[in-house]
Amino acid sequence: MRVQDEEKPYDDINITPMLDLAYVLLIIFIIMTTASVQGIKVDLPKASSSASLAKPQTKAITVSDSGQIFLDAYPVSMTELEDRLRTAKALNPEFPIVLKGDSTVAYQKVMDVLDLLRRLELSQVGLVTGKAPQGG
Repeated sequence: MRVQDEEKPYDDINITPMLDLAYVLLIIFIIMTTASVQGIKVDLPKASSSASLAKPQTKAITVSDSGQIFLDAYPVSMTELEDRLRTAKALNPEFPIVLKGDSTVAYQKVMDVLDLLRRLELSQVGLVTGKAPQGG
């Protein structure tokens, strides 16, 4: 006499491994999308308090640790920076600018950018700093 269970085909699908794979892919997707929005990595100097100047029309100027200047994450020379800022000022004379300078960059490089902004009569300039270390 045969047992009927041996002849019955296995028709249940175990979806647990597929769900595990879906969760792992979702986590990888979340990590990769948040990591790609960071922009240019600079080591910001520390300050006791910092204000956020996040506005849609804000121009971001970054001076990296090697002295390279970036305008909105695109590398530019000082003459290109001046041309692009003149164009932006012609479209909107009162746009804000945030300046991020790496803490290890030569001070003169940041002063050159600030001098350029003064010559172009762009007065809404903010210097970005990192948070001061907490402790006591």
